[in-house]
Amino acid sequence: MTTPRGDFRPPGLNADEPTTLRVFLDYLRESVIAKTGGLTDEQAREPGVESGTSLAWLLSHLTAVEHNWFVWSYTDTGELMDDDAVPDGTVAELVAGYREAVGRANAVIEACDDLDTPGARSLRETEAPSMRWILVHMVEETARHAGHADILRERIDGAVGR
Repeated sequence: MTTPRGDFRPPGLNADEPTTLRVFLDYLRESVIAKTGGLTDEQAREPGVESGTSLAWLLSHLTAVEHNWFVWSYTDTGELMDDDAVPDGTVAELVAGYREAVGRANAVIEACDDLDTPGARSLRETEAPSMRWILVHMVEETARHAGHADILRERIDGAVGR
C-alpha cells in the first residue's frame, strides 16, 4: 500500500484498491498545500468568504481531521484535536504541521493489512468505521476542501490550477 514519495499523480486505471485510495488522498493533500505556495501569512489568513474561511484555516482544519480520524479514532491514541480552531502559526508552520499529521496518518494506513478492519472508536455516534470508510471519507473531505482552496486562492491573486 506504499505510495512512491514525491509522485502525486493519480494512479493508473488498474491499481489495487488500497493504492488507489492512498494515492488519490496524497494527491489531494498536496493540492491543498500547493494552493498556499507563494502567499504571505496575511494573504493565507485573509477570509475569502463571508463564513471566514481562509487557506490557513483549511490547513489547520485538515490537520485536525487527519489526526482525529486516523490517530485518535482508528488507533485510539492521542488527544482529540479541535477541527474548527483558529489557526496559529505561519503558513510554513501550518504546512509543516499538516505534513506531520499526514505522515502519522499514512503510518496508520500502512499498518492496516485489511481495509475492512474497523478502528477503535468513531468520531460520530456510530460504530467504529473501517479503514476503507475512513479513506473514502478523507478523499471526500480533502477533495471538498481542495475545491474551497482553489476558489480562495483565485480570489487572492487570480492563480488557478493545481
